[in-house]
Amino acid sequence: MGKRLFLTFLLLAGALLSQAQITTSGMSGRVTSDKEAVIGANILVVHEPSGTRYGTITNEDGRFNIQGMRVGGPYRVEISYIGYQSAIYKDITLQLGETYILNVSLKESTSALNEVVVTAPRSVAKTGTNTSISARQLTTLPTIERSITDFTKLSPFAGASSSFAGRDGRYNNITIDGASLNNSFGLSSNNLPGGDAQPVSLDAIEEISVNVSPYDVKYSNFTGASINAVTKSGTNDFKGTAYSYIRPKSFTGNRVDGNAVANANSRHSELYGFTLGGPIVKNKLFFFVNGELESEIQPGIPWRVSPDGVGNATQNLSRVTAADMQTMKQFLISKYGYDPGSYDDFNNFKSDNWKLMARLDWNISQGQKFTLRLNSVKSENDSQVNATSAPGERSSARYSVDAMAFSNSNFRYRDVVTTATAELNSTFASAVSFSSRALTALSALSPG
Repeated sequence: MGKRLFLTFLLLAGALLSQAQITTSGMSGRVTSDKEAVIGANILVVHEPSGTRYGTITNEDGRFNIQGMRVGGPYRVEISYIGYQSAIYKDITLQLGETYILNVSLKESTSALNEVVVTAPRSVAKTGTNTSISARQLTTLPTIERSITDFTKLSPFAGASSSFAGRDGRYNNITIDGASLNNSFGLSSNNLPGGDAQPVSLDAIEEISVNVSPYDVKYSNFTGASINAVTKSGTNDFKGTAYSYIRPKSFTGNRVDGNAVANANSRHSELYGFTLGGPIVKNKLFFFVNGELESEIQPGIPWRVSPDGVGNATQNLSRVTAADMQTMKQFLISKYGYDPGSYDDFNNFKSDNWKLMARLDWNISQGQKFTLRLNSVKSENDSQVNATSAPGERSSARYSVDAMAFSNSNFRYRDVVTTATAELNSTFASAVSFSSRALTALSALSPG
């Protein structure tokens, strides 16, 4: 296509529970009466915002286990058994990748079969050194880059450049709704595909978990952290947001330690986005969409050619003269017909990206839940020519006190990342659950 094109295609289908792809939560516990197991007690769990229902019964030990549940809440749990007062627990919130523990003691009914309503305590089964970042934290804590990496730093094991427990951040396994979004090559600052743009908008993410050393087989990863995120889904209420984040030129100064920085206050950025979710069929079928457009202008090359061949690094003055640059430019034009561009009037660098995500959630039945998500991001980022790969014994940056380059030596990255996820969570019996997931990820990188 006239330019170098790097194309990566990944297709995974089937049950992928062993690939560190966690998209759901769970609940388990034991039902007793006078310290004796209650066998066959009915457990009904309802996700109140969407009316999604989960159900099971206790086994011979009085235990129950429900997996493949939606992240978040609040949930309402009702435990009932003939001859006992029903127990109802409210305001339960489930976190990504964690199993909520609910142990219940039923009381025998002496007259009327009245229910007992209790506000559920906070209790989870931990899976290693796990840190969960809830929806509340995502909306209330400050963020600089509006990126997942701004919140994974909440893990006490987090270090610089997305490293955890001292391990290089490129070893991390990052998934969103089960789709692997790793960038081990490391061309972006956030170790995510899509250049410097996050592949999914922060306003579309429901919850994030960071597991540094998981011992659950579902998280298995031999090195690096397991970072999982799930996107928001619709509920029985129509909800929408419109938002913008603007950084004007006036927010950036143009002097450092008394020295003027050329073109510094040309930096500015604008971001506009929206979210919309709600029911298609109440308690049955839901949708959620998110779109975002972002543009940023950054100062170009601050270095200038020297009028007399004397350089000054503190003033960004190269020792290369304008006469030298003009001689080289004329040679390239006359010999090869190639115009290398300007050497004294560099344009500002520009970054543009847009994101679009659409998700459907279908409650097929109490034991069958289906999710379909499609996400796409396109990003274009201007980049300075590689700094230190010049030939010879002395390797100096292309723009420095010792060297100058032409504007056409710089380049632009064009990244396109599209992911699709289809997931079916099924419960066949009180102790049997199954998750089947089909993933498609298409990533293209084109230096222009």
